[in-house]
Amino acid sequence: QVQLVESGGGLVQAGGSLRLSCAASGNINPIDMIGWYRQAPGKQRDLVARFSGGGRTDYADSVKGRFTISRDAGNTLYLQMNSLKPEDTAVYYCTGRFGVYDYWGQGTQVTVSS
Repeated sequence: QVQLVESGGGLVQAGGSLRLSCAASGNINPIDMIGWYRQAPGKQRDLVARFSGGGRTDYADSVKGRFTISRDAGNTLYLQMNSLKPEDTAVYYCTGRFGVYDYWGQGTQVTVSS
């Protein structure tokens, strides 16, 4: 079993920054994929950024150059979000594929005011 717990969301003005964290615990090895998705009201859940096999890093086109995904030496995943825009408003979810199972966190709300 794996637990993913997000933190760091909140309300910020356009142009501001936030850093999201995702603490992973449990049986998290092997890690096939770990990353961030987001879901705005009335929209589908979409990729924001992720690490996957072979050292690959993917970003949504809409966040390239503004958001940075990173991991520390432990079990924490980060998403640094700069130059935030109102269209970045969404619930942000941490997700990972550990072995053959996919897990999701509970989500953290990010609201960007204009």
